[in-house]
Amino acid sequence: MSAQHAAAAPSGLRIAGAALTADHSGALFWEAERLLVVADLHFEKGSAFAERRVFLPPYDTAATLARLGALVARYRPAGIVALGDSFHDGRAIARMTASDADALRALGRGRDWIWIAGNHDPEARTDFGAAFAEWRLGPLTFRHEPQAGAQPGEIAGHLHPAARVVTRAGALRRRCFVGDAQRLVLPAFGAFTGGLNIRDAAFAGLFAGGDVAAHVLGRAATHRVPLARCLPE
Repeated sequence: MSAQHAAAAPSGLRIAGAALTADHSGALFWEAERLLVVADLHFEKGSAFAERRVFLPPYDTAATLARLGALVARYRPAGIVALGDSFHDGRAIARMTASDADALRALGRGRDWIWIAGNHDPEARTDFGAAFAEWRLGPLTFRHEPQAGAQPGEIAGHLHPAARVVTRAGALRRRCFVGDAQRLVLPAFGAFTGGLNIRDAAFAGLFAGGDVAAHVLGRAATHRVPLARCLPE
């Protein structure tokens, strides 16, 4: 990315006073609470499509678990929050392979796991941890779908934010975090999840402040891009 459009320095954020790290994987880490946050894992999306005879490589759950496992090894969190749509549908766990289910249990071993209910999995799973419609810790509230006019400190997913920006090599479209000092929407973490341009009407009204920015996922860092420099489709 050109220096004109992005700053690649630290991936630190401050939301409602909480110091957070926006990892270039798309996960969020709250060091003070040793809390790792991910959104929209969509486990078993591939097998759900296969049931409708749309055949995708059947490795999305394993790939997502491997990326999540690498983050757990790096950050060693005391807890994990999954912000809803963790499972692509209500039968996803039944379709998981035994090895993937074991890997998921292993990631939760010795730490708290908070499952937030999403629109794909409205009955949040209790198989590997506690389930909530939303969950609050300190100044932050964790929920699936961001709410216009919500109190400061909202951390959400659901919208799968992506930004289109200009670089030296031309226009680039990447997943991103998007937020201001009061709330943050995380990118989808799942292997088969797409992205919605942050200039889409679905994001309108979520951010009252003027300092809204995308934190675009790069190869080794996130890159802060002011919303005004993000392009529509």
